[in-house]
Amino acid sequence: MGPTRGNGDRGLVCDINVTPLVDVMLVLLIIFMVTAPMMTQGLDVNLPETTDKALVQKDKDPLVVTIDKNKNISLDKTTVTEPLLADMLSKKDEEIKKNPIFLRADKDVPYGAVVNVMDIIKKAGFDKLGMVTQPSEKDK
Repeated sequence: MGPTRGNGDRGLVCDINVTPLVDVMLVLLIIFMVTAPMMTQGLDVNLPETTDKALVQKDKDPLVVTIDKNKNISLDKTTVTEPLLADMLSKKDEEIKKNPIFLRADKDVPYGAVVNVMDIIKKAGFDKLGMVTQPSEKDK
């Protein structure tokens, strides 16, 4: 009593059992779906909204200065003070200073604090300063 072919002859069945493969793939899919949201890291910044279209980004890894709603300043995810920001930016290579630098400021940060950080960036030698915003809700 073994597996038989359609004509009644006994022989080997050469089918691959894919059930264990599907089980493993479904478990991996569930693991990735659960862990993927945990992998995102960043600062919580409520960006101001704009109606302009997004610009094309040429540089792969630009410098980003972030000001959160508590007026904490970060340079590429490293929290710094204003004097330390000025020192770190002024020590950057001249080639880096030719690239754009981006400023992400929470919309609740006072205008004076944003202008002060913009002044620090300009005095450090960066000429191309971009402001990061997000599209308005009605444009989405």
